Amino acid sequence: MNFHAIKAIYVLEMARTRRTLMQSIASPVISTSLYFVVFGSAIGSRIQEVEGVPYGSFIVPGLVMLSLLTESISNASFGIYFPKFTGTIYEILSAPVSSLEAVLGYVGAAATKSLILGTIMLVTASFFVPVRIAHPALMILFLILTAVSFSLFGFIIGIWADNFEKLQVIPLLVITPLVFLGGSFYSASMLPPFWQSVTLFNPVLYLVSGFRWSFYEISDVSVEVSLAMILLFLSVCLLVVAWIFRTGYHIKK
Repeated sequence: MNFHAIKAIYVLEMARTRRTLMQSIASPVISTSLYFVVFGSAIGSRIQEVEGVPYGSFIVPGLVMLSLLTESISNASFGIYFPKFTGTIYEILSAPVSSLEAVLGYVGAAATKSLILGTIMLVTASFFVPVRIAHPALMILFLILTAVSFSLFGFIIGIWADNFEKLQVIPLLVITPLVFLGGSFYSASMLPPFWQSVTLFNPVLYLVSGFRWSFYEISDVSVEVSLAMILLFLSVCLLVVAWIFRTGYHIKK
């Protein structure tokens, strides 16, 4: 294992975050604050509690998960797409760096940035509403698994995309709607029976539900099922990335 290569890629990607600090950190935090002002004040004044939890506190896990998913995908997809766009990807391919080492560097940096952002958002949320974490270890596990899984997914998108517009298609038109419809701002139990059944086909529901359980011990599906779903998604992403490097899809062709 070439740890120097992994470190070089990792440090390069983390340095990009420091150069774009306003876009990488400040912008999502400001957006989160606006969510609390709008949802917490407007909707929270009409929905006092959800399953015994104040509405403002109830939406915290959903907001964190929303930003974690979108930022993980965005960081990883841009991180690998930009070397493709500039042609520097061929320097990495010709260097004594294995595909595993390249993935560890790019995905590790993207996941780290997302985890830092998630932590900042939790701290920000605590200034607006009381936040209680019943199971800190499980919360951290969900954060890490989600950040790594969706960073891998973003890496796949970055390989697949051949222009900047494609980088935004899936995050904007697929992931964001799934998060909003996945119980981020409400409990699935509040929906009519038919829509409760439909919601079960939304994979994001399992992420948000399990993550929320680590806070307040309330969920729409069991925490075991939530963990199984995120591990399944992680496995699928790993298989796709392995196939990409084995075939050279959109890298060597």
